[in-house]
Amino acid sequence: METTSRVGTQAQGTPGAGGVPAARRTVGGYLAADFPWYGLDEAFTGPRWLMQVGTAADGTVEHGSTGHGDEPLVRGDASQDKDRFAVVVTVASSPLRRSADGTGVLEATSVSSAAWLAGSGLLAFTWPGQMDHSLRDDWLDQQTETAWALADDLGGPDWSMLSLPVDGVPTPFHYRESEFGWVLAGSADGGVHIGAYGRGMSAYGLGFSVVKDITAYE
Repeated sequence: METTSRVGTQAQGTPGAGGVPAARRTVGGYLAADFPWYGLDEAFTGPRWLMQVGTAADGTVEHGSTGHGDEPLVRGDASQDKDRFAVVVTVASSPLRRSADGTGVLEATSVSSAAWLAGSGLLAFTWPGQMDHSLRDDWLDQQTETAWALADDLGGPDWSMLSLPVDGVPTPFHYRESEFGWVLAGSADGGVHIGAYGRGMSAYGLGFSVVKDITAYE
């Protein structure tokens, strides 16, 4: 069992009731990363868009997300959603280490880290339609803890294995589905872990590749 690290902080805000934040359009955080970003490969010809990066306490970029397809909104009933999207999460592969400013320790990252970020990312856009908005925070906290526990047990019965191309090379991913969509996580060459989540687009036909020009997602 891997130990999940709740890596980084959301540097550019979180989705609100009206959808994903406009602040995610800022490409500066992506350019500051010292690892390659991943997205869907060239077989995907639809819209691409930036989301947000996550940073450590010292400002080091640890992870970030790129979006593909329809831009999802936060909605109260996932079963009624017509959005078709896939979000790719790139997480820098890092050991347990001192922070750059020497003031603390940064936790190690793993495939579980990518699974946790992907699982919690999917939850940010969905909640049961019959639920009162006043209860959403409690529900989201509970489901987020569940996503963390699932990410920490990638060998458990909730996950299956799925092989998808990464830079053209077949690569194993941990994969699970829920009523809200699907989540997957694996590792790539180049010192990163890849997570992804989506709805309305089958995960089985996806491929991932290094983003050659992140500014093309603006």
